[in-house]
This record gives sequence, structure tokens and C-alpha cells, in this order.
Amino acid sequence: MYTEDKQFYIAHCDNGPLYLVGKMANRHGLIAGATGTGKTVTLQVLAESFSQAGVPCFMADMKGDLSGISQAGKMSGFIEKRLPEFFPAEPVEGEENASNTTFNAELFHGCPTRFFDVFGEQGHPLRATISDMGPQLLARLLALNETQTGILNIVFKIADDRGLLLIDMKDLRLMLDYVAKNAKEFTTTYGTITSVSVGAIQRALLALEAEGADQFFGEPAFNVYDFLQTEGGLGVMNVLAADKLMLNPKLYSTFLLWLLSELYTQLPEVGDLELPKLIFFFDEAHMLFKDTSKALVDKIEQVIRLVRSKGVGVYFVTQSPDDVPEAIAGQLGNRVLHGLRAYTPKEQKTVRAAAQTFRANPKFNTENAILELGTGEALVSFLDEKGAPCIVERAKILFPLSQIGAITDEQRQQIIRSSRLYGTYDKSFDRESAYEVLVAEQQQAEKRAQKEAEEEAKRKEKEAKEKEKAKSSKSSKSTKKSATRKAAEKAINTTATTFGRQLGKSIFRSILGGIFK
Repeated sequence: MYTEDKQFYIAHCDNGPLYLVGKMANRHGLIAGATGTGKTVTLQVLAESFSQAGVPCFMADMKGDLSGISQAGKMSGFIEKRLPEFFPAEPVEGEENASNTTFNAELFHGCPTRFFDVFGEQGHPLRATISDMGPQLLARLLALNETQTGILNIVFKIADDRGLLLIDMKDLRLMLDYVAKNAKEFTTTYGTITSVSVGAIQRALLALEAEGADQFFGEPAFNVYDFLQTEGGLGVMNVLAADKLMLNPKLYSTFLLWLLSELYTQLPEVGDLELPKLIFFFDEAHMLFKDTSKALVDKIEQVIRLVRSKGVGVYFVTQSPDDVPEAIAGQLGNRVLHGLRAYTPKEQKTVRAAAQTFRANPKFNTENAILELGTGEALVSFLDEKGAPCIVERAKILFPLSQIGAITDEQRQQIIRSSRLYGTYDKSFDRESAYEVLVAEQQQAEKRAQKEAEEEAKRKEKEAKEKEKAKSSKSSKSTKKSATRKAAEKAINTTATTFGRQLGKSIFRSILGGIFK
């Protein structure tokens, strides 16, 4: 519950209300506790308090429970029983022993809410381009090894140098194919490219596509400024439907990490504000750090440290405090720790370590208290106005003023259709990118090759005809020469015969003439 002095009433202990100071809200936080201890309710109380102050929030909804934040809550026996714990009683005039709580049922309210869904089923679609995701996060998503990650970096570099946009999965697949086919050309400039590693990346992309993750990549890409909205002076609650997304933990955590890095990249520096510009709840935070390389953890630590100056507060929600690496946990100044269970030596060690992260309260043993906390109870330590951690208090978390539990499908669809973002991201489009450029180049190359082949065929055909003509001409000349020779020989023979005959006749006549004379 937001107060006029820019503080948030979150919990109540024996010493009275516990407040989160508004200007310290962007110093990040941790909500931890075993399953069923009240983490989701704590998240909801914090979120609706921020909304009252005009601070928008982002949160992932694992089971649909957080959709109730869009509707006003109502009085129940449980809440009525707990009212005296949170709101002081005032005496009723004219009655000595009677008292009346200061809580007014009209305080129940819902928050302006927008629903999002990577798959576009339970909210506005959320998309990113392959280029926006970048090779480092994509390598994590595809579970690539160091060598494969290096080649993926080369592919992105070649695409950048050639001015090729990588928007969706088909762009990346064809780019990989193009690089593999021209590996000899690129190796000298960019490094060794092996067909084996390219093939492994292609197989990982096919597996990711089979899980439906290809719907996440494309356009229109999401604009993170759409998270920074208010309606009627209230911060908008941006709720991501994550029940289906959670089936692929790698995609879920990488997607949230991409959103966080986009906020860090896109938002301007604003320094310390009286109130944050956005609160980012990272639920199931253990998924973010599981099987994550040290290089990427270092990058996450840097983003967490610097995104505060962009006016963004990050609150990790997880089952155990040791799910968050120490370098990052050290930056989480506002802490709410629900009950932990310690059945094994490892769990007992976790409890001891968690107790040591708090500033001790002499009134109780912190380690024992962690194990004794009931549902709705928590150890709470917020930063004071100077940024120093307060003494840990054993407290009860305030009940939400919005609905606890899921809303109906009809209510969800009504909220989606009435949203100002309705229609903005619902229809995807496919502009010219690497795929179209490479296909066009391939088609042109095929046409050139076909034209060259046709020209070569024509040249060979022409040469064959010329050879045939030359051969025919030579044969014709030879035949003509032979005929001439034969005619000459015939003429000679005829002349010789005639001459011989005439000579014979002359001789004959001479002989006969001589006789008859």
C-alpha cells in the first residue's frame, strides 16, 4: 500500500508497519522461500503498491494466479481476521470498549493490466529479432559449446559486415548455410569455420523450432517502452503468461534476460529517482543461472549493477537465496525471506548462509526463525533512506487489495481487446532480410550459371558446325578436284584414243592404200 510520503506499506511486525522507501526501490530485491510459503502473494502486494504510486511493473505468471491483479479484491473471513494486525483500531464514539478498524473496504482495487504471451495465445505477442537477441544469448538458448558459439559470432559478424538483417529463424538458417558453403572465402578474414559445427548449430535450431520457439523471433519486435505506461495515474501491470513458456526453461530465462538487457540498452540514464520508472520481477530466478557460463553470469551482474541508473529495479523471486550468485545477491538490498526447509546438510548450510545475509535482530535467532516461519510470514529487511539495511524483522506480509487467484478466459480476452496495444503486435510481417537477399543472390547466380552454360553450349555447337562445315568444304574440294582430275584424265584418254584411232586409220589407209595402189 502506497503512502503519501512515498513509502510502501508491505508488512507488519511487533514494532509496527514495515515500509519500503520509494527512492530505494530501484536498489533491487529478493523474494525467497519454499513452495507454498507466500512468495506469490508478496510479489502481488509489492506490485500493486508500486502501481498505486504510478510505477509500472513486469512479472511472469507461471500458473495464471497473478492475472487476478487486474481485478478488485474483496473481503473474506481470512482477511477480516487479519485486519487488526495491519490497521490500528479506533474507538467508536459513545462506546467505551468498542473499536473500529481504519480499513475501508473501498480500498480494494484492481490494477490496469496488460497481458503478453510469447505464443500469442493469452496476450499480446512478444517478439524479438535474431539480431536483437544477439549471438551470446542465442548460444545460451541453443546450448552451444565454446567452438559453436565462436562460429555463431562469426556468422553474426559476416551478416553485419554485409548489411544483412537477421530477423527470424529462416534468416539465420540460410545465413549459416551461406557461410558454410563459402567457408574458404571467410576463413582467412574471420577464422576457421567447420561444417561439423555449422551442422550442430542447424540441428539445435531445428530442435528449438520444433518446440515452437520460432514464434518468438520475427517482427514487429517488441518495444520495451510499452512497459513504461500508466493509466489514470496508476502504473500498468505487464503480465507475461508463462505457463507454456515454462515448459522450455532455457527459453523462459533467456527471454527474460533479453528483456532486461533491452531495458538496459534502450533506456536513458536518469540517476536516482524518487520512484523507479519500472520494477522487473524475475520469477523462478534459479533458471537464469543454471548451466550459465561464467562469462554470461558476469554480464548479468554488470546489467543488474548498471540498470539501476536507468530507473529500473529488479526483484528476483526464487525458492532458495543461494539460487542467486553471490556477486549478484550482494546487490539485492531489499529482502523478503519466507520459510525455508532444512532436511539435508546442504539445506541446513543454505539456512545458515541466508541468516548471515541479514543484519541481526537481538530479539530472536534469525536462523531458527527461518525454519519456524508460517505461511504469509517472512523475515523482512529493507534499505533505509540512506541506503543502509535495516535490522531484520519477523513480520506478516500485508494481504493484496486485488483479487487473489486467476481470472476467467472471458475477463482476460476483454482486457486484451480493450488494451491500447491491441492490434500493435498481433499481426506479424516479413520484410526483406538475409533470407530474401541470399535467395535473390542464389537465383541470380543460378541464372548466370544457366546463361553461361547456354552460351557455352551455343559456342560448342557453333564450333561443331564450323568444324563440320570446314570438313564438308574440304571434302567438297577434294571431290571437285577428283572430278576435275577424272574429267581431265577422261579428256586426255579421249584425246589419246581419238588421236590413236586417227593415227591408226591413217596408218591403215597408208598401208592399204599402198597395197591397192
